[in-house]
Amino acid sequence: MKKKIVILGSTGSIGKNLIDILKNDKKNIEIKLLSTNKNYKELLKQVDLFKVKNIIIKDKKNFQITKKILKNKKINIYNNFHKINSIFIKKDVDYTMNAISGLDGLEPTLKIICHTKRIAIANKESIICGWKMISNQLKKYKTTFVPVDSEHFSIWSLLNNTDNKNIEKIYITASGGPFNNYPLNKFKYITPKLALNHPNWKMGKKITIDSATMMNKVFEIIEANKIFNINYNKLKILVHPKSYVHALIKFSNGLTKILIHDTNMKIPIFNSLYPDFEKKIKSKNLDLQIINNLNFQEIDKKRFPIVKILNILKNKDSLFETVIVSANDELVKMFLDKKIKFLDISKILLKFINQDEFKKYLSKIPKSIDEIKQLNDYVRLKINTISI
Repeated sequence: MKKKIVILGSTGSIGKNLIDILKNDKKNIEIKLLSTNKNYKELLKQVDLFKVKNIIIKDKKNFQITKKILKNKKINIYNNFHKINSIFIKKDVDYTMNAISGLDGLEPTLKIICHTKRIAIANKESIICGWKMISNQLKKYKTTFVPVDSEHFSIWSLLNNTDNKNIEKIYITASGGPFNNYPLNKFKYITPKLALNHPNWKMGKKITIDSATMMNKVFEIIEANKIFNINYNKLKILVHPKSYVHALIKFSNGLTKILIHDTNMKIPIFNSLYPDFEKKIKSKNLDLQIINNLNFQEIDKKRFPIVKILNILKNKDSLFETVIVSANDELVKMFLDKKIKFLDISKILLKFINQDEFKKYLSKIPKSIDEIKQLNDYVRLKINTISI
């Protein structure tokens, strides 16, 4: 029987990596649904390759263009995720990948869980802002969840259902990005071009800037707190420039486990799709040169002041996480548009979230997607008025 698959956000880097993996197993898989925001040209290539019958294109202009292109094809084209319940009548999807970027990924996550047996989530914002809702859906529909970020996949693999009381510390590694050894007196001259030059990973622009500021690791600590129900005092960032070790866990029995893999996102994606050695993937031999020089470092808070955000957070879900995500997202856009300086991202963000108007959200639990969306819109509007 063919494995039935859904890819939400199939034209981004994670989605395209998954598509590349699936090309090698076409006879055993059936893609039931693909989605994109704007990149209909890439989506149409995927549709043609896998003979996909259901697609979602969020951008209205590109939705209309695609409708005209496919007018004589028997393909269902949708402009939003409201039709997911009519595409899938029951729990008939074996595997779903949510690789949509931004808060737009939360609604489809919640809608698809009841139809899929296994969901892999690469969408940080869904987990950070709406984990309680996601978690409730996962339990309700008995859907298996796999995190796809290399760090969280590594933690998930190492824990293997270990009781939390037996965990002393979880270390999430950070490469340090392009500025780990960059002269501090030159930070004020950092351009978007410099910041987008990540030494180890090829990623989208937004996440690459987050890696340069270390905001990406702040997000990953928040994700780990939620996914694994681990207190913040048991979570720590370690700078590891080679990105070879993705996580370390110290247990109460004296053992410390580490997980190593190449700087290739196909590895966690592949393992989320094919668990328990179901298939094989080609990978590089163990790199002894890196093993012999792992070079772990404490994080430099003068270099990466944005990590101070972790001192504010509490060990419970709140709307404050939406404030952080939305404000940072807008500031990254402004930096890429050359409206603010690199150092302004952390400076403005820290000042912004420490205002009483927004700190009050630390004690407010998110109750609905609409509540998160409204706060997201308000924060974006507010950060723009402050930053101009």
